[in-house]
Amino acid sequence: MTDLVVSVAVLAAAVLLSEAIRSAAARFSPGPYWIYLLEAASTFQLCCCTHELKLLGETAQVALAVSLTLTYTMTVIHLLTFRGAMCNPGGALESVCRGSSSVRTAAAVIASQFAAAVAAQYFAASVWTLGLSDLHIRHQRFEFKCFDPIGGTVLEAAAVELGCAFTVQAAAMHVHKVDEKLRVHFFAAVITALVYAGASISGAVFNPVLAFSVQFPCSGHTYLEYCFVYWLGPLLGVASCILLFEKVIPFLSGKTSNGLDVSTAQKQKTQ
Repeated sequence: MTDLVVSVAVLAAAVLLSEAIRSAAARFSPGPYWIYLLEAASTFQLCCCTHELKLLGETAQVALAVSLTLTYTMTVIHLLTFRGAMCNPGGALESVCRGSSSVRTAAAVIASQFAAAVAAQYFAASVWTLGLSDLHIRHQRFEFKCFDPIGGTVLEAAAVELGCAFTVQAAAMHVHKVDEKLRVHFFAAVITALVYAGASISGAVFNPVLAFSVQFPCSGHTYLEYCFVYWLGPLLGVASCILLFEKVIPFLSGKTSNGLDVSTAQKQKTQ
């Protein structure tokens, strides 16, 4: 129980620290640096909390119900505090493809995300070094090493990451159909279910920058294999979801992504 209490305190500290950074960064809003500071602070929060949750779940032998409750609760907190930050390179790349962001801006956003992911590694190690709980002390004895996060084959893990990213993207594209008050809880429920379903095979991270912070330092596979599973898998999942719901399904139903008949849209292009 002491391990659980300490870990919850660490989660709270990470959220409060990140929120303080976001509040300070708000002074720059709507300046050009606001978005980068927001992404950095929110990605830092996401990675720090995931480091602690992963350690708690893998080492402390917490009951499944408690682990899933923490995952759901932290997901709700993330969604309520991120203030629109993507915390995922896939979102930045999607904004470029949709023309809502420049390549330069997206590159700076992704760079800030990865910088925050590295900072989260150092923050987690610094907290564990304090030895606040037996869990942290045991982890320190192993020099904070983590072991193979992939429970299946590389292809199986990549397929799980692809499927999880596809599902989350589909939820994001259709969340407007859910009552506004329930959207955060809907997202949290989807993510928690995916973590429960895929954690034993790949860890169910489905976020390249989060995987870089939490999974890449682990032994068991090569860097390229981790890139294949945790970078290519999620990016293909997002891309295939957008392609399916915005191109394939409208084409098969005779509608464009704007809701026009295909024939009508073609006539408009020729005018």
